[in-house]
Amino acid sequence: MKYRRLGRSGMKVSEIALGSWLTYGGYTEDQSATACIDRAYELGINFFDTANVYRRGEAEKVVGRALRKYSRDSFVLATKAFWPMGDGPNDRGLSRKHIIEQVNASLKRLDVDYIDLWQCHRYDPETPLDETLRAIDDLITQGKILYAGVSEWTATQIAEALHTADKLFLDRIVSNQPQYSMLQRYIEPEIIPLSEREGVGQIVWSPLAQGMLTGKYKKGEALPAGSRAAVEDPTVSGSVQRFFTDENFGKVEQLRAVAERKECSLAQLALAWILRQPNVSSAIIGASRPEQVEENVKALDVVLTAEDLNTIEAILLNK
Repeated sequence: MKYRRLGRSGMKVSEIALGSWLTYGGYTEDQSATACIDRAYELGINFFDTANVYRRGEAEKVVGRALRKYSRDSFVLATKAFWPMGDGPNDRGLSRKHIIEQVNASLKRLDVDYIDLWQCHRYDPETPLDETLRAIDDLITQGKILYAGVSEWTATQIAEALHTADKLFLDRIVSNQPQYSMLQRYIEPEIIPLSEREGVGQIVWSPLAQGMLTGKYKKGEALPAGSRAAVEDPTVSGSVQRFFTDENFGKVEQLRAVAERKECSLAQLALAWILRQPNVSSAIIGASRPEQVEENVKALDVVLTAEDLNTIEAILLNK
């Protein structure tokens, strides 16, 4: 396993992280989820990401139970809050009330004394930014969270958060969790340059475009049984099928040829491409079987030359 600093912070995280969205706490049997977490830990993955909203807290419980057997200082635990956790008017967002209540609830579900990285799951336009940042700073002072980050914030929102923290002498955010893959590159023009200047690391989710970059989905063919795209829940299947375009299918076939020449899987090629980016601190994978974790970790052995990167870029830009 290889490790990188989380942004400009002193904390180091594994280049591959294991997430729990659309997998643990309901979609995957708890025993299988635990097996994946155990295998990840054995392979040197020290970074585990979840969120309060994943199956309304059930994913946090599964992750917490699985990690309980390991020394607390040997892993980095990340969770988030923003999305509704109830029907009340204060059961969502980034108000001081919701943040503190949800951090305390996450601590109980995870069964830990502190959260290594707590993240604002989205930007909250209804709450003053300084209120959110002051609440986070208080929790850091109390030792309930060690570092703070955001997820899917724009470059403008990240810049405003950093400026506000500096002005008020508050702890800065150290990370951003955006969607990033060969098929989704919106963070490259503004977010990455800003983050590089300000010391904010990217913890990217969906680096395999919800499975599209594994090559298991083929144009005109039936969906593989048990795959996310075949799940009846539209939240799950829709997250995959939005990548099903003629253009993307064409890119995948060309990328598959590159992977064959590199003697690696398409997924490993896609992860290696993500990790070429120095501003990426870690790439979050999902897994329902330990074998998937093993295969994805092998991406760390894939070396992409300048020629490889130029070939991939030409494919992605349809040149």
